[in-house]
Amino acid sequence: MEHLISWLKRTNERLAVAAGILLLISVTVTLFDIIARMVGQSIGGTDELSGYAMAIATSWGVSYALTSMAHVRIDLIRSRCALRGQAFFDLIAMLSLAGVALVISYRAWPVLAKTIENGSTANTTLETPLWIPQSLWYAGWLWFSVSAVLLAVSLVYFVVSRQYNTVNEVAGVRGES
Repeated sequence: MEHLISWLKRTNERLAVAAGILLLISVTVTLFDIIARMVGQSIGGTDELSGYAMAIATSWGVSYALTSMAHVRIDLIRSRCALRGQAFFDLIAMLSLAGVALVISYRAWPVLAKTIENGSTANTTLETPLWIPQSLWYAGWLWFSVSAVLLAVSLVYFVVSRQYNTVNEVAGVRGES
């Protein structure tokens, strides 16, 4: 299980770097457009493209936040428990997050499916075929579901085998020892 979690963390780090590069490209294009406007030109569509970049980077970035323990948690009760109790609360949090991720992925699919079915394009001058950014956006949410379910299954294993320290290392509160 530790190898799976290690692989998941490395993969999500790489995906976060890719999402960061996408955002940097978006910023670069926007800056270029701003400069071009100063001399009376414009490449146009930068607001549309940056919106796609934000949606895509967010959907992929939540998996990195998950494996780097960066999601916001309210742990008033958890912090007052012994290690076993903390592991129990970590397991509940991960199972809940996995459930939410699955619901998001399930509910996002009809959006993409309808776009593909209708051949929808953006109502802008670029007329972007919406299945392109929506596919990348949906894939991010799907990957988040996979990451959350893999972590939840791992935590169930660790709790059942009484490896409470490992639960804390994988899904505890960041900065806590």
